[in-house]
Amino acid sequence: MTTDIPYAVDVEVSLSFDELEVLRKQYVKEVEAGHVTVQTRFNYAWGLVKSPKREHQVEGVRLLQDIYRAEPPRRRECLYYLALGYFKMGNYEEAGKFNALLLEKEPGNMQAQSLNTLIEQGVKREGYVGMAIAGGAAAALALVAASLVRRATRK
Repeated sequence: MTTDIPYAVDVEVSLSFDELEVLRKQYVKEVEAGHVTVQTRFNYAWGLVKSPKREHQVEGVRLLQDIYRAEPPRRRECLYYLALGYFKMGNYEEAGKFNALLLEKEPGNMQAQSLNTLIEQGVKREGYVGMAIAGGAAAALALVAASLVRRATRK
């Protein structure tokens, strides 16, 4: 997916494998030590959400949701990346909810405004695909019905 929308660079830009690996190692090191700082969890989640791999995005969103629930002072910084993660996974409804919360708090946030445009485009695209599938199914059903009627009239 490429976009000309300013400030939407997070949709397209991922960390390199080496950069994500640095964040993963720090996270694992702290897990093994028995205490993971909020910043380490956030950094790792941020890197995962930006990944092109769906399993990374899912894990990143899970970590961000944990931070969002457990750390009220950090909620604002989680909102954009939760919206981004859900967007990248194709869950436009959840993406829209988190992005709307951010825009409520920061109506002038250019990243959130750009992401909102992409979310709206995704919803439209999904709607068109759904209509095409429904239309195709209706056409197939009509062909089957016409075939059955032809057979019945031949007998």
